[in-house]
Amino acid sequence: MAIAEELYPQEGSIAGAAPGGIPEVEERIARRIAFFEEHAPIEVEVPAAMGPAGRETYGWIDFGHLPNTRDLGGLAAAEGSRVKPKLLLRSGALGFGSDADLNRLRDEYHLGLVVDLRNVEELIEIPDPMDAFPGARYVHADILARSAEGITQEKATREKIARERREFERSMRDDTDDSMEVMYRYLLMSASGMLGYRALLRSIIELPEGAALWHCSVGRDRCGLASALMETVLGVDWEDIEADYLATNIFATNEQSFSYPAVIRALRAARDAATERYGSLMGYINEALEVTPAEVELLRERYLA
Repeated sequence: MAIAEELYPQEGSIAGAAPGGIPEVEERIARRIAFFEEHAPIEVEVPAAMGPAGRETYGWIDFGHLPNTRDLGGLAAAEGSRVKPKLLLRSGALGFGSDADLNRLRDEYHLGLVVDLRNVEELIEIPDPMDAFPGARYVHADILARSAEGITQEKATREKIARERREFERSMRDDTDDSMEVMYRYLLMSASGMLGYRALLRSIIELPEGAALWHCSVGRDRCGLASALMETVLGVDWEDIEADYLATNIFATNEQSFSYPAVIRALRAARDAATERYGSLMGYINEALEVTPAEVELLRERYLA
């Protein structure tokens, strides 16, 4: 954990025990939003100080060193139902966690699946402490994997994949005004993104028991899109999906929120790209990620109440 703390100082994070319960967390969130309004060096978009009914604190869990680990439980979903608690978790890298945090994930949440959306370099630098979760399945679903460029023998398709990769890398290098939109479209629509998010949903479908947790480094971009996809599967309204996405800016550290904060136009760009090609985000899930309507119903039966 020492390396993780050095790379990502906890300054500004509201992580830590909240013995006062929800009222205390709500107060921390309100102070955090007020801090952004007064002191943030850049514009940081945030959702309402209080989340939707049943999920007023955006599912935040008071871990000591996992500032952006949150429970989808409580989200309003399809046909008047709600997401069951302690089964679907979104997070930053687990290598940040203290022993107490990891023990709690094991004993209280019965973690059965960890899906790591990071690239190889990231997971080597801060590996997931899977020895803390005996019996849990670990799935590496690299959303930016270069190996995806070799999945087809068709020349035109290979060239298209390579061209999209060059556009993405150029946008990240030049840091243009639309770089976040380019990145999110690439994360969702590239061959590597489709392979990674397909692996995520397939792993959750196949999970026999216990909680599923997915993460990238901060729990913002790759994890944010993964969460939007899972929430779409469960029938969560788009307004609540956006609020859940922006909540990362509240729970991440100053270093993370001030460098590359979550921006709503990027999430919408990914959704619009999926809608343009597949008719809707659910169409993308059905066609590109190969999740059938029957499997959508299976997930709703398992995770909604």
